Amino acid sequence: MGQPSADRDYLPGHERMQALLSGIRQHRPRLRIRIAGTNGKGSTAFMLAAALQSAGLTVGLYTSPHILCFNERIRIQGEPVSDALLLAAMQRLMPAALDAGASYFETATALALDLFAVAGVDVEILEAGVGARLDATTAVPADMALITPIGLDHQAWLGDTVAAVASEKAFVMQGCRWSTSAPQTEAVVAVLDAFNPLVKYCDILHWRELAVAGVHQQINASLAYAAAEQLQEMLPEMDMDIAREAIAACHVPGRLQPVQVGGARVWLDAAHNRHAIEALLPGLSALADPFDAILVFTREDRSLEQELALLAPYAREIVHSRGETDTALRALRQVIEHYPHGSFLVLGSFITVAAILRAAD
Repeated sequence: MGQPSADRDYLPGHERMQALLSGIRQHRPRLRIRIAGTNGKGSTAFMLAAALQSAGLTVGLYTSPHILCFNERIRIQGEPVSDALLLAAMQRLMPAALDAGASYFETATALALDLFAVAGVDVEILEAGVGARLDATTAVPADMALITPIGLDHQAWLGDTVAAVASEKAFVMQGCRWSTSAPQTEAVVAVLDAFNPLVKYCDILHWRELAVAGVHQQINASLAYAAAEQLQEMLPEMDMDIAREAIAACHVPGRLQPVQVGGARVWLDAAHNRHAIEALLPGLSALADPFDAILVFTREDRSLEQELALLAPYAREIVHSRGETDTALRALRQVIEHYPHGSFLVLGSFITVAAILRAAD
């Protein structure tokens, strides 16, 4: 299936997905949940999956992109699907995917739905890729929609204003019985309320301790908890105290993930837009005060130069470069030579995170 793809490979529309879905086993789980937003989708999805599993439900979780292997995108009861199951699903689906001209993400979404159907999961949680209106994950009906904080991203497809982006992402709520959002800016609230006057906005709870670092994760944990609480009306087996414990104990890969590289402590995060970087800032001093260096990497067609000033107060040195994998590894090794027992933060795509994780093994 190759490397993770981004919006440069995005194909909007549901026609190809419908062609793919017509050839697979149809399965409507007890509950299907869609998640859209700019940042926090993956964390919220992992946390809600943990809460639902704590109630004894079998949960299929579809997130993107992956870090180390494609199987990570499709999890059942928290575990990535096996190579054998994935290969069997690919044999069923790839001819139709090629005939339909399906994109990487559309094919991945269809594989997830097929594997969840084979497993007969109780709950499916689907993280949107780009937007929601024309995203592959909204080609199937859902019962609940969750919306994480919305900011600017994928402007080429979704628009150059936050209101335009919100208008695209609001479609995650279409046809859903329950719709819950994280707190949003006034402009986003106006769009979401116009699309669905019944959308609820969750309260931010106090989480004494979360397994995943970062003050911003309090928002994602609170959204997951609010969703679980709403679902109690159809899930009487849900114990909210147990659900809260499961959310608090949930680990999310690639989000302020600490690794040891020699004698150095390195935190890895796939923050690669301004909205994500701003969310990280309040929690950085708790990790290191200051970091010896913060390293920021972007792909060739993106830039975060304006965001470097936001990070500067939290580090002795800021390193910024376009390029991933080899570029990131060389830069990290260089700063570790200067501070062999230092503390570092690496920000970039999931490809960057994967390269550092492999080097740390």
